[in-house]
Amino acid sequence: MSTPNLSPSSPPSSHPPPPTVTTDFLIIGAGPAGSSLSCLLASHSLTGLTLSASHSTSLEPRAHLTNSPALECIRDFSPSLYNDCVRLGNGAPYIQHYRWCETLAGAEYARAKAWGNGKRKGEFEAVSPCGYLDLPQSLLEPVLVRGAGRRGWDVRFGTELLGFQEEDEGEGRKGKTILAHVRDNVSHMEYSIRTKYLFGADGGRSTVARILDLPFTTIPGGGFAYNVQFRADLSHIMHHREGNLHLALRLEKDYPFVGVLRQVKPWTEWMGVFFPKGPHAPNPDRSFEEWREICVDLIGDESVDVEVLHVAGWKVNESSANVLSKGNVFCLGDAVHRHPPTLGLGSNTGIQDAFNLAWKVAMVEKKFAHPSLLSTYNTERQPIAAQLVTESNNILRHDLGLWVAMGVLPYGASEDDIKQNIAGLSANTPESRERRKAIFDGTRMMNMELQALGLAMGQRYKSAGIYAHDEGEPFQPFALEAVNAQENYEPCTYPGRRVPHVWLGKKVPGPLVSTLDVAGKGRFALFTSTGGGGWTGAAAAVQKALGVEIKVVNVGRGLEWEDIYLDWVEKCGVEEDGCVLVRPDYFVAWRAQASGNESERLLQVMRSVLGFAGQGHEETKKANGMVGVSSTNGVKQ
Repeated sequence: MSTPNLSPSSPPSSHPPPPTVTTDFLIIGAGPAGSSLSCLLASHSLTGLTLSASHSTSLEPRAHLTNSPALECIRDFSPSLYNDCVRLGNGAPYIQHYRWCETLAGAEYARAKAWGNGKRKGEFEAVSPCGYLDLPQSLLEPVLVRGAGRRGWDVRFGTELLGFQEEDEGEGRKGKTILAHVRDNVSHMEYSIRTKYLFGADGGRSTVARILDLPFTTIPGGGFAYNVQFRADLSHIMHHREGNLHLALRLEKDYPFVGVLRQVKPWTEWMGVFFPKGPHAPNPDRSFEEWREICVDLIGDESVDVEVLHVAGWKVNESSANVLSKGNVFCLGDAVHRHPPTLGLGSNTGIQDAFNLAWKVAMVEKKFAHPSLLSTYNTERQPIAAQLVTESNNILRHDLGLWVAMGVLPYGASEDDIKQNIAGLSANTPESRERRKAIFDGTRMMNMELQALGLAMGQRYKSAGIYAHDEGEPFQPFALEAVNAQENYEPCTYPGRRVPHVWLGKKVPGPLVSTLDVAGKGRFALFTSTGGGGWTGAAAAVQKALGVEIKVVNVGRGLEWEDIYLDWVEKCGVEEDGCVLVRPDYFVAWRAQASGNESERLLQVMRSVLGFAGQGHEETKKANGMVGVSSTNGVKQ
């Protein structure tokens, strides 16, 4: 790792240098990924420090769609924070449609159901206890920062990372530490922070990723877009037009951009997102007044009072890191996956990066796992990041084709071309019929973006943190997922997939709980059923041997939890006396089809998942601080 020039920005002082701050965990960036990681590490009773170069949480509602898996992460950390998110966010009907229109108030060309609404509503509801929310990061970030602070995590704004380097711990010690150099942008004082772990969640221009010299795969040429945040009361317009994304085509004007109007706060605060129509379309800097006039035009009602609040330009990126970490420095979120906002998965993926990483760091730091477990963060999350970047840009390229069919592209049409273009949408000619068919096909293809349940939830991890050696056959998706894995998700318990959500109850009816509610919380969960009593003793023995909490969840008739809808017996994928082992991040680590030799098998699997597979038994005990501790209940160390 290289360190930048750290010469002071102010003249030398006669005062002694400030002392070095020491912390075990240092997070750079307090956006959705960094603040989520702060919360999640704090939930494991760890304390640390998060720095943000900004002077506050984001005032811009850039990221906004929060999907079910991301909300599950927040729900796992704190049900009360999850309830805050639900209270602050907007679900259906506010987000039920994606619309193509001339102007917001004008003619409508088409609309599509979005984000788990419409005929796929039941599919989305069946796979998660959480629905989709339009929750701008300007509202989400304060919730997460507050949650971390309440658990004792320190968050400092106005503090910029200048550089860092890895150093030996000191005489007689074999470990490494990281010395970070930072500047308080209020006092301009520079000081150092020594830490065991450094996390780069500092966005698309990540200082951590740059200094770490992470290799990226980048495809250039995405162009430059603008976000225009504005205030306008459009309540009188939105009746019968409910939706969170409105593509205002403005076929009657040949603008050099395509404008999408996005609701931020129904129906009084908005974001206009303006994509260039091509590399040769003019894209000058515009004044607030010019942007105001454009927004009024796209609204289609000159009587509306529009106040532009903020304008920000951004590059349409197609770039993903080939490696997410080096040593004890880890990058997550936009620092390692940079892409346009199509699919709405950016901040969601960053939150899930944090969920994947936090429990592993906690297990290693508490000596419940071997440090090699940390390498599975890269193995598991890097392919997800790369796929997200590729698919987000593929969707944008598809959108361009639809825009051509609708007549938005290419840029540079004459007045006669504009008239013919609009007339051609409804003309009774072979050319117009082909054009309408292309529009129909294109809007149906938008399901890949608007209803991409498979992309959101269908990940499968393949790493040393997953034990699939007992599977007789390689993973085979079910029928719908095999046809279209981007749109469809069919839950199963194959190792490396997320544990299916089903509702569980008690013999005497009361509130139902999700399988996710009885799993997670920083511990492993072992699901079994009738005849699986041996797994209870095995879990207790392995927990005593390794120090790792394993919660046994008995599901079945007359057991702790009733399979009320018989969904678990359908989806668990094992016999009643078998088991399903679930990691703290809700992903299936292993499953056993039937009982027998429970303690030995579970110990072998847990040692493998925790990174001890290549270590001797004595090495495992040393890592756990358990030298001299004998095991019981048939588990031999």
